[in-house]
Amino acid sequence: MAEPVAAMCDQLIKAVNVMMDAESSQIYRLEALKFCEEFKEKCPFCVPCGLQLAEKAQTAVVRHFGLQILEHVIKFRWNNMPQQEKVQLKNCAMGLLSNGTHPILQEQSHIKDVLSRIVVEMIKREWPQHWPDMLKEMETLTSQGEAQTELVMLILLRLAEDVITFQTLPTQRRRDIQQTLTQNMDSIFSFLLTILQLNVDEYRRLKRIPGQELQAQAHCRVAVATLNTLAGYIDWVALAHITNDNCRLLEMLCLLLSEAELQLEAAECLLIAVSRKGKLEDRKPLMVLFDDVAMHYILSAAQTADGAAISNQSPTQSERVGVVERHYTFLKRLCQVLCALGSQLCYLVGSDVEVEVPANLSKYTEAFLSFTTHPSQFLRSSTQMMWGTMFRHEILSKDPVIVQMTIKYLRATMVNLVKTGFPSKNDSPSCEYSRVDFDSDEDFNFFFNSFRAQQGEVVRNACRIVPLETFQIAGEWLQYQISAPIDMGTTTSKTAEGLCSILSPSVVQWDAMTFFTESAVGQIFKNVPEENLPVEQGMELLQAVLNYDTRDPLILSCVLTNVSALFPFVTHRPHFLPQVLCKLFASITFEVVEESKAPRTRAVKNVRRHACSSIIKMCRDYPQFILPCFEMLYNHVKKLFSNEALLTQMEKCALMEALVLISNQFKDYAKQKAFLEELLSSVAGRWTSDEMRHVLGDPAAFLAFVGATQQLLDPSAEDTTAINRTRLSFCIYTILGVVKRARWPTDLEEAKAGGFVVGFSPSGATIYRNPCTAQILALLPNLLALIRTHNSLFLPENVVRLSETFSRAYEVMDVEKNVVLGLPQPLLDIYDSPVYKTNLERMQGFFCTLYDNCFHILGNAGYCLQQDFYTIEALAQQIVDSAFVSLDYVPDHRLRPMIRVFLKQLVLSCPQQYYDSLLCPLLGPLFTYMLQRLNLKWQIINQRSTASSEEEEACEENQVTQEMLEEQLVRLVTREVLDLLMVSCISRKGPEPAGNKEDMDDEEMMSTEAVPASHAQPTDELTDLGKCLLLKEDIYMTLLTISFSSLSWKDTSNCHRTASMVCWALLRQVVAGNLLPEAVTWFYTSVLKGLQMHGQHEVCNLALTQLAMLVYENLRPRYVELRVVMSQLPGISMEALDQYDHRLLEPNPAAPKVGDKKRKDQFKKLIAGTVGKALGQQFKKEVHIRNLPSLFKKPKPEKRDILDNSETGCLAALFSPQQDDI
Repeated sequence: MAEPVAAMCDQLIKAVNVMMDAESSQIYRLEALKFCEEFKEKCPFCVPCGLQLAEKAQTAVVRHFGLQILEHVIKFRWNNMPQQEKVQLKNCAMGLLSNGTHPILQEQSHIKDVLSRIVVEMIKREWPQHWPDMLKEMETLTSQGEAQTELVMLILLRLAEDVITFQTLPTQRRRDIQQTLTQNMDSIFSFLLTILQLNVDEYRRLKRIPGQELQAQAHCRVAVATLNTLAGYIDWVALAHITNDNCRLLEMLCLLLSEAELQLEAAECLLIAVSRKGKLEDRKPLMVLFDDVAMHYILSAAQTADGAAISNQSPTQSERVGVVERHYTFLKRLCQVLCALGSQLCYLVGSDVEVEVPANLSKYTEAFLSFTTHPSQFLRSSTQMMWGTMFRHEILSKDPVIVQMTIKYLRATMVNLVKTGFPSKNDSPSCEYSRVDFDSDEDFNFFFNSFRAQQGEVVRNACRIVPLETFQIAGEWLQYQISAPIDMGTTTSKTAEGLCSILSPSVVQWDAMTFFTESAVGQIFKNVPEENLPVEQGMELLQAVLNYDTRDPLILSCVLTNVSALFPFVTHRPHFLPQVLCKLFASITFEVVEESKAPRTRAVKNVRRHACSSIIKMCRDYPQFILPCFEMLYNHVKKLFSNEALLTQMEKCALMEALVLISNQFKDYAKQKAFLEELLSSVAGRWTSDEMRHVLGDPAAFLAFVGATQQLLDPSAEDTTAINRTRLSFCIYTILGVVKRARWPTDLEEAKAGGFVVGFSPSGATIYRNPCTAQILALLPNLLALIRTHNSLFLPENVVRLSETFSRAYEVMDVEKNVVLGLPQPLLDIYDSPVYKTNLERMQGFFCTLYDNCFHILGNAGYCLQQDFYTIEALAQQIVDSAFVSLDYVPDHRLRPMIRVFLKQLVLSCPQQYYDSLLCPLLGPLFTYMLQRLNLKWQIINQRSTASSEEEEACEENQVTQEMLEEQLVRLVTREVLDLLMVSCISRKGPEPAGNKEDMDDEEMMSTEAVPASHAQPTDELTDLGKCLLLKEDIYMTLLTISFSSLSWKDTSNCHRTASMVCWALLRQVVAGNLLPEAVTWFYTSVLKGLQMHGQHEVCNLALTQLAMLVYENLRPRYVELRVVMSQLPGISMEALDQYDHRLLEPNPAAPKVGDKKRKDQFKKLIAGTVGKALGQQFKKEVHIRNLPSLFKKPKPEKRDILDNSETGCLAALFSPQQDDI
């Protein structure tokens, strides 16, 4: 046999060298790979070949392949090998561990890895039943040298990972190995700690002796491997093993923090130990780390690592060279250790375990603060959650140490809120660290925005502890910023001379200060009694802000935020109100260059929009306070409106909204109605004119009116029809503003007195009337005409009317496209760029906003106008004739707002008495249409995804992007439709989604019991509208069809949501009815198709399996067709199906009841063949590990009558008065 083995080995060596040679052609490499794979699968003498190739004399690549052959044999042939061959292979593997490797520092890590895998694969199949001495053999191996000790550590780590972490074994095998490990954990931990101590001592001794460096490194390598192995066990063993022997393990780990070569691995172990959950009393010993000695080791290690984290600072260069990544990673781990320690402290202090606040809490918090003030932005952010937890803690937050630390934290936050540290720059010590942590400035920017939000939350928590001190810090910073000169830095604005950019030092400082002030001031009014409020200081600050004058839009935006933040103080000094309003009104018309024709930059737009928002917010939150200034406000608004070009339509609308909000405080129906009539008069006149009626009703006239048919060859040419778009937008914005804001008084008595109440409904609910009703109803016909016309614009005969300039006017805007595709926005230069750059973009923005706002008006109309809206004659038909016209041509991105902002809002606000007259006539046709549309769309997507790769390669990048966009839009529309379905039908009071819990309670499994179907219909899972739709058979079957069809559409989140919350809730209502067998078969097949599509995802798998089981168990007794479906599933066991059906159809009351979990597992096995696999798993060869005789099976107790008068079990005897000696 030696000759064929030698010959085969020669061929294998050649093949391996061809595969690994960079010069080999692809054809040769594939041939060599095919030869090697066929050898592993078919050759009868794999083991001798593998052993020969694994000899030390071979190259590392060949040895690795030889060991891979042995691993393959164990994984795929072990079950069929004779016992003698198994023993022989095991002995050979142990021989390789003893003598088959080079010394520890010379051996390749991939050789060690595959060797450890071979042994672990055998352990998984034979230990402990057939290999009881495995642990002793491993212990013996460690006495042979450092290389063997390291291999033993790798084996123990790999075993823990496979059994506990990745759980790659059958349940019984996993349980056997885990329980045996647990039983032997005392000796395993003792063994690991002894190995660690021994090698650390030797390493420390030898590294000081000249000439012994290599031997010292060998011991260091073993110590590292031991720490890595400990990390694999600390996570799951009983906490007692970690805290044994006076926390010896924790003590060793703390000591190792000062060893540069071992500190990172020691910190990893310490972090896992300190992060452990479990019973509080078990965690109490972890508080030993708050002792002075342990804290000293942690702090000194942090200080040393901090110094070492920045590599050699050259004496000739002022700039630092770079970050030493290992030291920096160690610093991160130490920071995490301190966070985890603080978390344990917060859990234990104030709990039943009675842990005192540590005496050296100040030492801990100072250490923690040093990470919060570290130059690394990542380290700073890592501490935020812990600070928040401490500041919220009922006991710790009152401790004097924490109170003092809160003020220090706030001072540190003043620095941390300043956005510095971009990886592309060198203007801050943070930059070096950012280059390690972030790939680009965009990455850093995204991180910093999240970090800032975290800090805002912590500042608000800190403000509850020291509100007045926080306010004082904010005030000092604000005063300093106001007095500081403007520093534009090196990056100035691209659009105007002498202005800052978003990264200018002054803007960055103003931005940080504003965020801090906003976070702090809001809490003052919540946490300080009114009599103690610092009103004088607040008014002083507000006066300073109002007096501050700047022409820089970025800084002015910060100034306006400060005005809004400090405004609550004005309620204590009302005479300041006119000053505030003057400042805001001046900002509404802000321009960098007066009378400029250039498009406004986003920064300027933001200032103007900010001012409008501030006015609306004030009028919303303090309407009664601002009411005395109403006339002044109204006159100012009229003056601004007199110049049509002064304000944008959105700005005009914002001011009108503010006026309407204050008018709600008139609390006088007639007076408010008169005001609204006056306010809407110009809009009503234009909107209802004959010209406008013609334009809004005729697509051709509409396109000409808005300028979409004109050809603009010169991009800089003025668009003469822009004024028409402006006026049209203004009308829509105004109607929307009034509909959103005009309301009756919330107090019933005030509403009655003001004339807003017209009666009461049969159920006793108050019926109000809105002062804007008459005006809005008069404007509604033309609004519906506009919606109809807008839908008609997508018809081919109207699309061809668009000029070449505006041929893409209906397409998705680039900004919206990026949002849909999840692409990041370019955040850093955006403030210098105009909002719309081209005429086409302006037209796209116009169409998009106009369409959205029309549906916003309709969505708000029901809530605003109440019964006056719902009782409009033939309202449902009018909506169908406008919003539902030409839907086949309306693109997906236009359908979304119709569903989300109109229909969903209508469903939520519509009273029950109008379901039949309004909602059913709308929802029935809509759901029928959307089912047909989405089925077709998903069919196209599925066909596209199965297209050949040749076609794919031929596709251009733009085409691929367009297809991705279309697919994502279909996905979003699908979610909107199903969201509407859920809002319409599913009551949130129903049971939790089945897919979210592996084991459900008995009550929730009610429908998996084979009970008569008539009992399985609790309609409280349906909303009132759902119950109404249930009575309309056609609509209800459409809803069922959409829900079950969506299970196999390529959208996992939608599948999970629908399977767990919608499908059964709808189907269970009709299971008692006379469903057609074809329908039942289709429902069940749809669930199985869903499993085929999404079964690879565990969350979907759980929900779909539960749904399939519910359908089968409730409908199988009446529909034998379901058995036919089951019998066609791949790999189903007919015997197991017969048993399952027998238990379902002929339950034996005498037989022991099968538990829910077991029944679910049985059903899961029945349908396993239909579950789809991820592409990476589809062609994977299955590994089969056989179960061994169980070691830990508990004997079942004998059943007997507990009242039986036997000597051992006499229940009556226990309570006998003679039994005094029990």
